Amino acid sequence: MRPYGPVKLLTAEKIELIGILLNCIDVICIKVKGRILGIDYGRKRIGMAATDPLQIIVSPLETVENDNFKAFLEDYITQEHVVKIVFGRPTHADGNLTHLWTDIQRAVKYISEKHPRIAIDYQDENFTSSDAMTIAIQGGMKKKKRRDKKNIDKISAVLILQRYLGHI
Repeated sequence: MRPYGPVKLLTAEKIELIGILLNCIDVICIKVKGRILGIDYGRKRIGMAATDPLQIIVSPLETVENDNFKAFLEDYITQEHVVKIVFGRPTHADGNLTHLWTDIQRAVKYISEKHPRIAIDYQDENFTSSDAMTIAIQGGMKKKKRRDKKNIDKISAVLILQRYLGHI
């Protein structure tokens, strides 16, 4: 007898079962892609949304004051597996970038230096605020809540990310 007990041979059925389990683990690992953040960047407030780890569902996260953006982002990135951040690309009706573009580029530089593994991309954010207001009204959001710009900013971030993913 061996010190760890008798050697048990694996049957063909057990080997097949182990193979199936390993394949399932591979499939699960491939499907879990990581979260994508959507950001509606503003001078005062920043609306944020995120996908689920499979990048199927987009949900509003939070609206943070601009001063708290970096701290919130750092906390979120340490808790969740974020693979990409999508910023709304603000343009005027004529297609030229707005004054917010330089602020966004500063935020992108910070993220790229601090988290080089996270990809950065952009999505046109034209009409997201007005679309967000329409969605809030159609969804039955009370007027008092609609006046709170934080709620509209979160919905705008959801719209930016949904458009990026091709959901709408």
